[in-house]
Amino acid sequence: MEKSTYRLGVIGLGEGRSILSAAQASGRWEIVNMCDINEDICKERALEFGLTRYTLQYDELLHDPAIDVIAIYTPDQWHGRHIKQAFEAGKHVIVTKPMLNSLEGVHDVLEASKSSGKHLFVGQSSRFFEPMIHQRKDYVAGRHGDLEAVEAYYISDARWFLERSWSKQSGFSWMYNFMIHAVDLALWYLPGIEEVFGYGRSSSTNSEHGLSVPDTMRFLMRDREGRIAQVSGSYTTPALRGVDPGISCTLRGTNGTSRAVYSRLEYYTHFHKEKTVVHSFEEKRPYYFRFEGESHHAGEYQNYIEYFAECLDQGEIPKPDLREGIRTLAVMAAMERSMETGQPVRVEDILREHSLA
Repeated sequence: MEKSTYRLGVIGLGEGRSILSAAQASGRWEIVNMCDINEDICKERALEFGLTRYTLQYDELLHDPAIDVIAIYTPDQWHGRHIKQAFEAGKHVIVTKPMLNSLEGVHDVLEASKSSGKHLFVGQSSRFFEPMIHQRKDYVAGRHGDLEAVEAYYISDARWFLERSWSKQSGFSWMYNFMIHAVDLALWYLPGIEEVFGYGRSSSTNSEHGLSVPDTMRFLMRDREGRIAQVSGSYTTPALRGVDPGISCTLRGTNGTSRAVYSRLEYYTHFHKEKTVVHSFEEKRPYYFRFEGESHHAGEYQNYIEYFAECLDQGEIPKPDLREGIRTLAVMAAMERSMETGQPVRVEDILREHSLA
């Protein structure tokens, strides 16, 4: 089948910097236009990537017939409105995680999706990072045997994030902005998680910046078969550089255990009749991290937009899609409730309450 070139409009040029780099380096995408409310950042991106068009008005992207796909990289609190508008304009949608910052308004997005007939792809970038790609291949090949447990972590000294003005706006959450990477990895392998239990607390550092949402969290989750996931996050305490994994995912099965480690570009395996092996992908660091150390990871974005293009070519549903995104939000709502109540919470109860069961 002949591969198509898809035409892209990008809104939100802070994090959107990575998608611009990804699209420009890919042979599958053409950047038609980009948008931000800050004209200075528009000019900066135009100069950086040699682009000639930008706009301060989202409507210009929505009403441009030359654009096939809208890529949304705005603050989390605005995603729902921007997704709905893109569907109503007849565009496919790429949206950075989280798809939404709560289940409120999800029915509006569902209705707009049904009416448009277009695809939504949630940019859960950690699935598309090199060690995680190899771990998934081994899992699909059955090398782990029967999966028994998943351990997903996102441990990072993210105090720098508190300097961003919009992190202090209503709706910001360390869970939805950061820990969602670990939650998504757990759900990738245990999509049937039905009950969660955990604790969270807000540090004095958080309080000094006017935030009360938890910045340290620890959870246990159980799926329908009784398999267990452990999900952890810490964001405003010093990290052990070179020791803390950043984002990592460990799979423990009857025939093998593996661990994919983000910050070190390493993948550890111990499969049946093998010794422990360390697989390093350090040579790919320039591909994944193209500017500003590790704060932008454009290689993952390039991997996932090329995957999305393949799905569009084949008429397949890209994953995670809208319904998978809703399930993730329901699990996270259950996590929030468990922190508030100190009790286990069933995911189906959350879905029923929002008429999504």
